[in-house]
Amino acid sequence: MASTTMQEPTLLLLTALADAPRHGYALIKEVDAISSGRVKLRTGTLYAALSRLQQQGWVQVSGEEVVDGRHRRYYALTGAGADALATEAERLRATAQEADRRLRLRLGGATA
Repeated sequence: MASTTMQEPTLLLLTALADAPRHGYALIKEVDAISSGRVKLRTGTLYAALSRLQQQGWVQVSGEEVVDGRHRRYYALTGAGADALATEAERLRATAQEADRRLRLRLGGATA
């Protein structure tokens, strides 16, 4: 379990890899889609984050190929990465539930 909260780019990258391995450009597009265009990863930021996530054991290279003369490396979520993502998702859910509960109290609504 992580001792601190996950930074948003890390959360988005792990989420983008949760359902399937992806290569760099696909990850950039997936993060853009997941964040509804709010987060746009630059190439340098992406690969620095992937390197850090590999060192943490949360992401691994799952394959490589050449497409139209360009090298393409695929990344996949590891078991430890899935566990970290699940822990963070639960933390965010609990925080959102508490925020909702307190807002209902403020507005005089029903308690949870």
